[in-house]
Amino acid sequence: MSLRYGLLGLLAEGPASGYDLTRRFEEVLGPVWPAQHPKIYAELGRLTADGLIEVDSYGPRGRKAYRITEDGLAAVRTWLAEDEVDHTMRLEPLLRSFFFWLMTPEQLSDHLVREQEFFASMARRYQSYAERKDRGEFGHSPRTQSMRVAIEAGVRMYEALAGWAEWARTVPPAKP
Repeated sequence: MSLRYGLLGLLAEGPASGYDLTRRFEEVLGPVWPAQHPKIYAELGRLTADGLIEVDSYGPRGRKAYRITEDGLAAVRTWLAEDEVDHTMRLEPLLRSFFFWLMTPEQLSDHLVREQEFFASMARRYQSYAERKDRGEFGHSPRTQSMRVAIEAGVRMYEALAGWAEWARTVPPAKP
């Protein structure tokens, strides 16, 4: 269900084609909420049928640009302000950690080093976005202020996961 609201939120920024939304989704929301091209196009069809978006213009090769309707804007605002938040986190690294006992200590150590490096690199990536935002490279609109809050969550989450992977290397089953 959140794909629907992610698309509505992106369309609240302005009209966009399915291709543009796919690129924007990957660029802005991909690490948090990945969505595949076919799912985005299917959801655009449902949003149109529900009257939450409409075709703004037609381009070459049947390309359609969509815009959010007033009902769509009301729906995304209701979702943000009133709907219950789904706090489910699907983190494969944590799922795998329940089964670390099936790995040799060497395999586990190698795996945790790779995980720590990945999480640390993602934290650095988000930190660089934060620094660019703080320098004003993205402007100072309410949209970019919200982006800064989300970026900080990414920094903190990836730093925490990097610390977790580093710690996990120091305790059993990594250190029998």
